[in-house]
Amino acid sequence: MDFHPTEEQAAAAGLAARIFADLATHDRLAAAGTGSDAELWKALTTAGLTAAVEEIGLLGLVLLLEEQGRTTAQVPYAATCAYGILPVAAHGSPEQRARLLPALGAGEAVATGAFPARGRITASSGGRLTGTAPAVPWLRDATHVLVPDADRVLWLVRTDAPGVGTAAVETTAPWSAGRLTLSGAEAERIGSGGAYEDTLAAARTAFAGLQAGVCAGSLARAVEHTSTREQFGRPLSTNQGVMLRAADAHMDTEAIRVTAYEAAWRIDQGLPAREHALTAAWWASEAGKRVVHAGQHLHGGMGADLDHPVHRHFLWGRQLDAYLGCGSELLAELGASIASTAEGEHA
Repeated sequence: MDFHPTEEQAAAAGLAARIFADLATHDRLAAAGTGSDAELWKALTTAGLTAAVEEIGLLGLVLLLEEQGRTTAQVPYAATCAYGILPVAAHGSPEQRARLLPALGAGEAVATGAFPARGRITASSGGRLTGTAPAVPWLRDATHVLVPDADRVLWLVRTDAPGVGTAAVETTAPWSAGRLTLSGAEAERIGSGGAYEDTLAAARTAFAGLQAGVCAGSLARAVEHTSTREQFGRPLSTNQGVMLRAADAHMDTEAIRVTAYEAAWRIDQGLPAREHALTAAWWASEAGKRVVHAGQHLHGGMGADLDHPVHRHFLWGRQLDAYLGCGSELLAELGASIASTAEGEHA
């Protein structure tokens, strides 16, 4: 395994870091409310950072999403890449790739996904979908939604198509989420057997990378605060309890990062990675909660201020925990997968 970024991946991550740092400021985030930042989204797509995902792979995307997470930038970047560019590039037909990828890369189309499959959506023999997805991230921005049906077949639906309804839903984090309602909606199939499992593993890994950035940003704010805030004539950071709490948060953040890197590297190399993606998602869910709670607690009374920047990291960390599936659910799925693999080896 080699987690060192390529020259192209490092350059893309550095450019993303500069754009997010310049435009995803506290004042701009506050002004955006629960919506997305159109100017920031245009800057990312104009810089080629969306289209670049085809070239830099999932590990490159994880590096870019870390930068988004550090600033909690409100753009549909993770969703468009995880549920649009990557699955279409990997499983789309030549015609679908030629038609969809340029629009997604240029930001003219925005994708999201109604994942994971919950059996609420069914497909007719003619490829028309019926059912609901209660909360889809960045749905209010999306032009296309990747939808798995009850049989885990992937379908791409246009949000402006007849039979497609969307309604705003407010989630813990301001992700422009919505409720998707399908009533005999026309859809086009993406891929065949295995496309759902591949897309779910890649998306879990991508969102784990996003959580690594959220946690790193929260911890950086906590370190800055405790290093400059004094109590009894010395910085809070010199308190042993504070140091231990920060150290634990750092180790949790690194565990999220390294498991996401490993899963992404394996997927890019075409190696089996389902259990690795589940491991990354579990760390992102369980450890992510601990880190954003620690970040808020280390700010003391200021952490209770809903307008303080660290509170956004807290909200994002909790939302990512819920979106990834919560730790206990992921752990149960991981255990079942390991048991099934062991049974197959001894059969």
